[in-house]
Amino acid sequence: MLYPQPCNVLEDTDMTEPVYFKFEEDFVEDNVRCIPMIVRFKLDTCGIKLKLSEWSKMTIDERKLLAETSCANSHEALQYRSWLQKIVLTRTGAAATDLPVDLNPEWAIKSILPMVLKNKLQEFNWQLTLQQWRGLDNLQRFVLLKLCRPGHENKNFPKAMKEFGLL
Repeated sequence: MLYPQPCNVLEDTDMTEPVYFKFEEDFVEDNVRCIPMIVRFKLDTCGIKLKLSEWSKMTIDERKLLAETSCANSHEALQYRSWLQKIVLTRTGAAATDLPVDLNPEWAIKSILPMVLKNKLQEFNWQLTLQQWRGLDNLQRFVLLKLCRPGHENKNFPKAMKEFGLL
């Protein structure tokens, strides 16, 4: 099992302040009913797979804290992981599910556009230059790749592209 990523992968992402995107407004405003992208990013960073059923059993304050708590380096990622494991155990009575941490995630590679992103762009007849890809921060690149995956709510992909100034 691989645990939190080396700090250099997180270096250009400010993970001390919660970032909610406009395309997430409908489920973040009052009760944070779905897992926001900033939390998904931190989950991948700390090596925990959080199920929506586990998320829904947390208090609104706990959900907000998961978005607000810094996870900007290896030490913080380990603390975040430990804290999250305790919350999941307390709320569900079961241990949190481990998630292998990718030490070389596609969103961190700035030298090429990932194939999954190229394929999604082709569906819309859109272009994205390597310069535009490099101009995005880690969280934005992470979000685009998450929104490209099969089974994800793809209606947000065009919204994210627009929000990131790519259309």
